[in-house]
Parts: sequence; structure tokens; C-alpha cells
Amino acid sequence: MDAATEPDGPPVTGPPPPDRPPEPGSETSLRWGRVILAAVVLVLLTAFMVATARLFVWPTRDRPERVDAIIMLSGGENTERLAHAVALAQQGFAPVLALSDPGHLHPCAPAVPGVRLICFDPKPRTTQGEARATAQLAARYHWRSIMVVSGRAQDTRARIRMRRCFNGQILMSPASPPRHAWPYLIAYEWAAMVKALTWQRGC
Repeated sequence: MDAATEPDGPPVTGPPPPDRPPEPGSETSLRWGRVILAAVVLVLLTAFMVATARLFVWPTRDRPERVDAIIMLSGGENTERLAHAVALAQQGFAPVLALSDPGHLHPCAPAVPGVRLICFDPKPRTTQGEARATAQLAARYHWRSIMVVSGRAQDTRARIRMRRCFNGQILMSPASPPRHAWPYLIAYEWAAMVKALTWQRGC
């Protein structure tokens, strides 16, 4: 007797297998993971904004006092800094006004009656170079106290640089930059601050 054979025709198919249900708690875990990630990002963003405000936008500002010299650091067009430094000298806060003058302007500032004007070219032409030049001038003229005029965004970094080179009293009196310059200044100062705190830790 011949063996039974399957009749010709399309194969019999059943309904597709149902999707595998998610494991208990997997959706909840994923949801909590997203919440935690968002919270971490928010905390980091908040910390960055607070640090930016504290270091660059509203840095510590010293009350002006009588000092041996007013030091103006170069930067930007120097318009705001120069006006602020000259005003401090006119108010009698120091007998000397020393200006970082990489452009070799003559004169580098308007004359102030009774105030000696010193124009110096720092080497290198950076905040670090200006701190070194200030220390050299202080040693030459026996300055024990200085008031530094920088840009407001530069103030914290300039204070750090000056403390590494000058052992006397340091007061900071920053000038505010134009409003449109803030985005660039904040980005620049973050990069410069990292450099000052990592591989340029000396005077």
C-alpha cells in the first residue's frame, strides 16, 4: 500500500504570535532614567550659570582705597577701562597711573595733574604678562599696594594672576564692557580661566 501523501495546496498558517509583553517594571525604569538624566542636566546647567554669573558677570569688587599705583590692563578698545582708571586717578586714589600699552600710544592716557603716568608693554601681551610686568614695576618703584582696573569679565582671572606675581595689597576695580560684547567675553574667559588654573599655574 502506498504511503499517504499530503494533498497539494497552500500551507496552513495560523495567526501571528502575539508581541512579547514588556517585562514588569521596564517602562517605569526607563521613565525614571529619563527623569534622572534631565535632573542631572538641569543641575549642571544651573551650576554653570551660577558660576558664570559669580566669576564673570558679578565678580567680587573691592571698595577703592588709597594705593601706591593704579594699574590698567589692556583689552578690547580700552575705552571703558581708560575712562575708569583716569577717573580713579583724578579722585586721588594713587600718585601713579600705569597702563598696559601694547599699541605704544603716545600718550597712552590723558595727563592727570599730580599723577605720574607710566606706559608699559607687557611680554607676553597677555594678562599673565601684565601681572609679571606689574610685579617688576612694583619692585622698581617700591609699591606695596595697587588697584587693578580690568574688564569686569576678566576681573576674577586678573586677580588670580596678580596674586601669583605681587605680594602686596591688591584691589580690583573693574570696568563694565559694552553689552554686545558679553557672549564673546564669557566664552573667552571660561577658556582663559581653565588655562590659568591648569597648565599656567605660576606667575
